[in-house]
Amino acid sequence: MKKKLVGGDAGYVLEDVPHLTDYMPQLPTYPNPLQDNPAYSVVKQYFVNPDDTVTQKIVVHKTSARGTHFRRAGPRQRVYFQSDEVNAAIVTCGGLCPGLNTVIRELVCGLYDMYGVTSVVGIEGGYKGFYSKNTVPLTPKSVNDIHKRGGTILGTSRGGHDTAKIVDCLQDRGINQVYIIGGDGTQKGASVIYEEVRRRGLKCSVVGIPKTIDNDIAVIDKSFGFDTAVEEAQRRSMLLMLRLRVQRMALDCCLIPESPFYLERKGGLLEFIEKRLKDNGHMVIVVAEGAGQDLIAKSMNFMDTQDASGNKLLLDVGLWLSQKIKDHFKKKPSFPITLKYIDPTYMIRAVKSNASDNVYCTLLAHSALHGAMAGYTGFTVAPVNGRHAYIPFYRITEKQNKVVITDRMWARVLCSTNQPCFLSHEDVENMKHDDDEHHLHNTQLLEGESSPVKDASKCNGAL
Repeated sequence: MKKKLVGGDAGYVLEDVPHLTDYMPQLPTYPNPLQDNPAYSVVKQYFVNPDDTVTQKIVVHKTSARGTHFRRAGPRQRVYFQSDEVNAAIVTCGGLCPGLNTVIRELVCGLYDMYGVTSVVGIEGGYKGFYSKNTVPLTPKSVNDIHKRGGTILGTSRGGHDTAKIVDCLQDRGINQVYIIGGDGTQKGASVIYEEVRRRGLKCSVVGIPKTIDNDIAVIDKSFGFDTAVEEAQRRSMLLMLRLRVQRMALDCCLIPESPFYLERKGGLLEFIEKRLKDNGHMVIVVAEGAGQDLIAKSMNFMDTQDASGNKLLLDVGLWLSQKIKDHFKKKPSFPITLKYIDPTYMIRAVKSNASDNVYCTLLAHSALHGAMAGYTGFTVAPVNGRHAYIPFYRITEKQNKVVITDRMWARVLCSTNQPCFLSHEDVENMKHDDDEHHLHNTQLLEGESSPVKDASKCNGAL
């Protein structure tokens, strides 16, 4: 996707999103029907100021440039679709996540109730549903109570992305707004769909709504479903503790992909487990998906592979680690242990969203449809520093958020669990050096982009 940058004073950079008029400049506009909506009659300001933007970085120094901004989400005074012209489609892709049904519901009800749109269909089974299945009509009545259920009423799948077939479907069925709900892999697919729609010169807004329980999507504050996933994971761990009849049990160790660990040597994980069991008589280990992959791959001579969505296929660290711990203590007959392993993946993914996520999903859906009606396309909607914004696809697909283990957040975890970091002093210094180089690269990139623009004006299991 070609970057659409706008420069301003004092190092201001707007990373704007595409608009239908970029390639269809003669499109007519219409008054936004919200101005006649009784629900908005008491609102002092119906519409977002066209110059409103949201800053990506809010902690700055007095000499800092104003930096990168994104276009603020919300209803515009003029729209590029008439209500009876809109033929909208909604699709859910990738893994399950709490809140999918709420987003579907709020997109349908928002289009009907705010903009008078009466033609909304669902695509079943993810991306492949565009060319292999019939559409499902969606109305406020048919989606009325779906937010009370987990999963997605449309079904989902990984992979199945065939750009030409998908855009053929959009063109043949006259779909001119498509809302694509999914993680970073899904958003990459949405970006390619936008590019093909633009190449064909179609009047069709392509809008992404990011979801993942891992909360690792770049730029945005938080992805929907994360709050529910954390809450449900905590509830499941409490049930495990109750079944073990342990009244008070704190987390003893947290293993994540970003912080390497080792098992056997002095100061390794197995030594720490043995010590903690001797001290407390019990222990809880939480293992994040993706932790310890190098160790598992070495022990199994496993080569990297990818799933249907193009993501790295991760080996099951929970089962592997459970067996390693059992094998270790088998060598110590005077130190018997009972190990319980729980993998809560779909207990977490398939639950209905909590109240916090329901509110969040509603705001995401409304921001998405406001953007589509205003003619924006090729964007993802999400909050940045607490304000909903329209973000170009490339910004959220170019990298994933990761835990910075030289940051204070990871230090707070280590303080809470009293676990060792399993890293040598040399490892920590190297990581600090890498972080400094990354920060310097980002600063140079921003400065390099600003000048010419102005001239041109994720819980695997618990043990």
